[in-house]
Amino acid sequence: MLARRLSLTIPLTTFLHAQSQHVCLLTTTEPNHPQLTSCTNRAPVDPGHLVRVCTILYQQQYSPESRLHSSLSSCNFNLTREFFLQICNNFPLSWRPVYLFFQYTQKAQPCFAHNSITFNRMVDIIGKSRNIDLFWETLQEMGRRRLVNDKTFKIALMTLAEVRELKKMVNFFHIMNDCGCEYSLEMLNKVVKTLCQRKLVVEAKYLILKLSEWIKPNEIAYGWLIKGYCDVGDLIEASKIWNLMTDEGFEPSIDVVDKMIETFFKINKDDEAMKVFQMMRVKRMDDLGLSTYRIVIDWMCKRGKISQAYTMLEEMFKRGIEADNLTLSSIIYGLLARGRLREAYKVVEEIEKPDISLYHGLIKGLLRLRRAREATQVFREMIKRGCEPTMHTYIMLLQGHLGKRGRKGPDPLVNFDTIFVGGLVKAGKSLDAAKYVERVMNRGVEVPRFDYNKFLHYYSNEEGVVMFEEVGKKLREVGLADLADIFQRYGKKMATRERRRNRAIEP
Repeated sequence: MLARRLSLTIPLTTFLHAQSQHVCLLTTTEPNHPQLTSCTNRAPVDPGHLVRVCTILYQQQYSPESRLHSSLSSCNFNLTREFFLQICNNFPLSWRPVYLFFQYTQKAQPCFAHNSITFNRMVDIIGKSRNIDLFWETLQEMGRRRLVNDKTFKIALMTLAEVRELKKMVNFFHIMNDCGCEYSLEMLNKVVKTLCQRKLVVEAKYLILKLSEWIKPNEIAYGWLIKGYCDVGDLIEASKIWNLMTDEGFEPSIDVVDKMIETFFKINKDDEAMKVFQMMRVKRMDDLGLSTYRIVIDWMCKRGKISQAYTMLEEMFKRGIEADNLTLSSIIYGLLARGRLREAYKVVEEIEKPDISLYHGLIKGLLRLRRAREATQVFREMIKRGCEPTMHTYIMLLQGHLGKRGRKGPDPLVNFDTIFVGGLVKAGKSLDAAKYVERVMNRGVEVPRFDYNKFLHYYSNEEGVVMFEEVGKKLREVGLADLADIFQRYGKKMATRERRRNRAIEP
């Protein structure tokens, strides 16, 4: 067991209420004489009825209840759970119309049965609109009806954490326990995972500590806390949790170890990262796998330590661990960055099934050596072999050919500033275009880094398809065949969402 404490050079101070019954639906022919008939909740939603109901809810949300209910009853709509969800979708951040419609379903349609799905959707909207009092009341109502499920816990704890209602976070577990949802370590782990993924790790830690008397945390909960603190860049707190975890007899899982090593590398604490890695090699060598080696090798290659990276590869092979393409792409990039082209191409030739990560490593390395023409040839080769480029591929290539600030030349056909400003104007970003032109014209202000991602995004439409084709032809006329191929290929396969979705199957 890995019992050693982590030392740092930096200081450490339903029962679902879903009844298999028919639901009473409103099918009145006259407003004052409602006629109720039964229908299933799978009935299709009438768009016309949906628009009419949404309009009434919006226009009369501050009207007296009797008037609102009367107006809704006159719409002759079929009330189903799908209809209720569609109402919620039309008011994603406005609690009042949704809650008023919920009250209408309770009073005017007593036979209509809500379930966990409809309640969760409503409570999520109330939470996003930050009506915490109503949010809290609705959660308790769900508990009394025994409609609480995993998603309810995630919505409740996420909303309460975002508004820093820490005591309510803890009380929610107690209230749900009284309503029949007993204390559950599995549920706590799911909630902690959700909070940490949203970078609400401080709130997650508070929840774990306050509930420890009723729910004893395990290595999974501690692991998510460590990864959460790593994501927010707080290695001191992450190390404290690590030490607390080992003191209680738990071993950090490999993904937690990987996260710590990776984060140390990101903040340039290389010595600390290697200490954790060496500790794993000494204490838990059998648990050490490809993922950890990949992180260390990638760092070594970026730092130009090719010989050490090869040593790690040899150690992997001796232990029977095969290097994947992602690891080999780091080796290829490292070799190219040191100018060792022959070795890099030799590694590529020995790979039977190259994928996008390998080609990206090759392109990135060649662009670092200012070999944009060779990088474009790799781009053509990967397409020929059936490996479809991604947006990242195009951005790398454009930066390699045009520079990080875009091309500025006397020829308007290849002046990238002109293309970018035109794209901003067409996208309705006139203010951004004016600011950009002002910065270009003002010699005393440095022109900002060109955002190729935004440029490609602004032209992600059918106009862009035509534009990329025309620009490609003009670039080819002035002898820029590499750039022409890149733009035309993007327009052919990537310019619109539909083309990106179908790019692998289009001829």
